[in-house]
Amino acid sequence: MKIALVHDHLAQDGGAEKVLQAFHRVWPDAPTYVIVHDRAAANDAFRGKDIRTSFLQHWPGGVKHYQWFFPFMPTAVESYDLMEYDVVLSSTASFAKGVITRPDTLHISYCHTPTRYLWSDTHEYVQELGVNRAIKWLLPFFLTYVRMWDKMAAERVDRFVANSRLVQDRIAKYYHKPADVIYPPVDTSQFSLGQVGDYYLTGGRLVPYKRFDLVVDAFNHLGRKLKIFGTGPEFDALRARAGSNIEFVGKVTDADLAKLYRECLAFVNPQVEDFGITMVEAMASGRPVFAYR
Repeated sequence: MKIALVHDHLAQDGGAEKVLQAFHRVWPDAPTYVIVHDRAAANDAFRGKDIRTSFLQHWPGGVKHYQWFFPFMPTAVESYDLMEYDVVLSSTASFAKGVITRPDTLHISYCHTPTRYLWSDTHEYVQELGVNRAIKWLLPFFLTYVRMWDKMAAERVDRFVANSRLVQDRIAKYYHKPADVIYPPVDTSQFSLGQVGDYYLTGGRLVPYKRFDLVVDAFNHLGRKLKIFGTGPEFDALRARAGSNIEFVGKVTDADLAKLYRECLAFVNPQVEDFGITMVEAMASGRPVFAYR
């Protein structure tokens, strides 16, 4: 039986990528198809793996600014030749579920969420996008096209698996498909209790919908020490917004992350999470979590 893995893109290091790492531990020889692979931003665990990219990998700006090429991403995932595989396992929060397979191929899609900027967060996405008025006016027309493709792509999946009951409900609402719930794997063995320090902690992928700006503003007002781990497109803007009591530690190793959790006063989570691996990691370190409810 031949198995292929499909992931949206390897251009960041977040919870979805930890799930993909778990898939690799089960199927170490399975090739992984992604739209683009940014080796500098991706986790080092993917080095040496059989990673196969789409044509967007070779377009100017296709890797560093892949978000701008979203109208071409349906074509990109449909270009993967998966005809030799008996099972396709996609890990997706956007386009990977839209791959084309043989009629007798079993396609199981582990869904982190239906595409946020097409469904649940579409209006916030358009409002917060830093582009000129002409592009902002045209964007909804592109989103309508991609939204229709996304709904059609969901029909290609034989079985959906959701990472939480929240995502299960979203799949039912937007795709009208049933989904089983399997929570993401979290390796709690690397986390332990320790001497508590004098700072609060937050972090992850620094993207707009994660709302780290709320944490920065709150700690600017409070004057308490805050450490933020992770990278992303919001890194520079958040750092410029932050006061001297806020430290950005950037990309960290697993050992450094465990130490940050272990020694923080508490972990702060400002957004509605699909699952929330970082909160589980903080609690595995014995630290309380301030979470959005």
